[in-house]
Amino acid sequence: MDHIYIEGLRVFAYHGVFSQEKRDGQEFVLDLTLGLDLTCAGETDRLEDTLNYAQAVETAVGAMTAASYDLIERAASAVAQALLGTFPSLCEVTVRLSKPHAPVDATFRNIAVEITRTRTK
Repeated sequence: MDHIYIEGLRVFAYHGVFSQEKRDGQEFVLDLTLGLDLTCAGETDRLEDTLNYAQAVETAVGAMTAASYDLIERAASAVAQALLGTFPSLCEVTVRLSKPHAPVDATFRNIAVEITRTRTK
């Protein structure tokens, strides 16, 4: 399987368990790995034979901002579902959703979840 990577996509959204997170929002960071067959695009050099990166970004941002979830696990799942639902050529998607400013009383570099979802036949 071939892959397209979209890394470091910053999205301002309103996910979190605490009321101030839902009220004030915060920045999240998405890293996406999109699994599909890129053989045809590699031969034809045509945009319509691959997955349009701009549309994938728009879909992911839309999924992150369409609703407010308590858990980043649910937000990541919404992104994966939206991508699989939008792009029929997509076989698998891995979503790493980081919450670098999570309200945790500790010093940390990042808190993240990573999920992989595959298209069901």
